Amino acid sequence: MFRALPGTRHYTVVCSSCGTRCEDDGLMLDCRACREPAFLRTEYHGTHTASATGLFRHAPLLPVVRTFPGVPGPVVYPAERLGRLLGLDRLWVAFNGHWPEHGAELPTCTFKDLEAYTVLGRLPADPPLLVIPSAGNTAAAFAWAATRYRVPCLLVVPAPALERMRFPAPLDPCVRIVALDGAATYSDTIACADLLARMPGHHAEGGARNVGRRDGLGTVMLAAAEVVGRLPQVYVQAVGSGTGAIGAHEAARRIRAAGEPLPRLLMCQNEPFAALYEAWCHGGQPPASRELEPLARELTNRRPPFAVRGGVRDALEESGGQVRCTDNVAALTAMALFEETEGIDIEPGAGVAVAALAEAVRDGQVRPDELVLLNITGGGRARQAQDLPLVPAEPWLRVTWPGGESGPRRVAEQVERQLAGVVTAGAAR
Repeated sequence: MFRALPGTRHYTVVCSSCGTRCEDDGLMLDCRACREPAFLRTEYHGTHTASATGLFRHAPLLPVVRTFPGVPGPVVYPAERLGRLLGLDRLWVAFNGHWPEHGAELPTCTFKDLEAYTVLGRLPADPPLLVIPSAGNTAAAFAWAATRYRVPCLLVVPAPALERMRFPAPLDPCVRIVALDGAATYSDTIACADLLARMPGHHAEGGARNVGRRDGLGTVMLAAAEVVGRLPQVYVQAVGSGTGAIGAHEAARRIRAAGEPLPRLLMCQNEPFAALYEAWCHGGQPPASRELEPLARELTNRRPPFAVRGGVRDALEESGGQVRCTDNVAALTAMALFEETEGIDIEPGAGVAVAALAEAVRDGQVRPDELVLLNITGGGRARQAQDLPLVPAEPWLRVTWPGGESGPRRVAEQVERQLAGVVTAGAAR
């Protein structure tokens, strides 16, 4: 079960806009004093001394009051052959997934595991039921982490996301999955979750607004700096909301040496859905994107935190970064190239990042002699299926997506009826 860290919380949460400082309660998502949308960020007390192994090696720079044993972290290594093929002299890969012979053993094969355990470690002792929308990978990570440590949560996913939700054992009953059948999108799950989080005893996990999520994903940068001995000059990642890239940027700010430049962020998106790319190029809020069929469904977010203070735009501007997008054909080619050179399969989102990096090198946006960190956000899923017997997740409730503006409300009503039935059945017993 939980293993508490000694003492009180070792950090303070600070508003990115007004600078208000607060003691964290493990659930805060927004500044209570600020009048504009702004992320909270963490300021840690004392110095960072890595301890233990895996994800919680970096517990001094994670907003947690408890750690969990045996949670692996990212694996960082020099990718010399892939670098030569991309035209780079100093390419490093942060691999997040299942690749046992290299020490990579993230249980659900993506870096979403890093955020799930950190968010759970941040919670107060008796937390409300977390409500989490997802396109698939985030739901899988939270489902398995919550199963291992019996933390109640309600996950809302489009039905195709169930393909990625296979685990070493059945999920605990405290994990409830609501699957939206039909034409539901990731954006629809977010709208449904917003309503469900208002029910008594429920609480929104918060997505990018959750400091636990961003700092957990930022451990990719911490691990890389430790292995390489310095910060990279360029950080490359595929993004939907941009949460992971913001987390990496925030981590770099905390640990950089005096005078050391921040890594330039290269955020990568998948045509035809490229809300952040369009927002960055046009300067302003993301326009209504065409939700067609990109290869990487996990990158489809209609409401990325672009203009919020402390969000994507601020991170890009502070780091001198850029957003690129690439198409499905290039991403598929990059996935095949990575598997051929490195010997492991990677997720479509990671393929988008490899393809965009290759194009950035060809265009001169990334120089051949620069130290580049490529975040492979997910990989080894096919390898895991060969290595382990996996059990498909069973939804707690399947709802046919009704569509339209009233769709989220109607789904929420069905969930409430189902919950009422569970309570009634329990009382009858």
